[in-house]
Amino acid sequence: MSVSPIYTASAKATGGREGHATVPASGLDLTLAPPTEMGGSGKGHNPEQLFAAGYAACFIGAMQFATTQDDSLAKVPADVTVSADVGIGPREAGGFGLTVALNISLPGVDAEAAQTLIEAGHKICPYSNAVRGNVEVTNTLV
Repeated sequence: MSVSPIYTASAKATGGREGHATVPASGLDLTLAPPTEMGGSGKGHNPEQLFAAGYAACFIGAMQFATTQDDSLAKVPADVTVSADVGIGPREAGGFGLTVALNISLPGVDAEAAQTLIEAGHKICPYSNAVRGNVEVTNTLV
């Protein structure tokens, strides 16, 4: 698999899940803390939240891009929303794994056209491509 990056994001983390993360190019500066469900204080952000936000935003962009490649697809409405729920927990094979549930709202798009658009988005979205075959991703049209 070959990828030719047109953009590369850089971030730096220190201290692990109870640390600090920065994105120098944007000024993003975050305190990291595990959620209370994982024994942490919950008084900060965690990698799963950041992954969820990135996946949700990127998936909208992927559906929008898909419509520029295929005129038969329904247009993505301006009020589209995607919420991503990212779960983390132990795997049967050891270590930890992720689950992702995408809740997709495409107001005004009928269910069949919406499903076709969602499938097209998954073929394009780099997050979907990165996790395919390794992370269970479910879609719910809301």
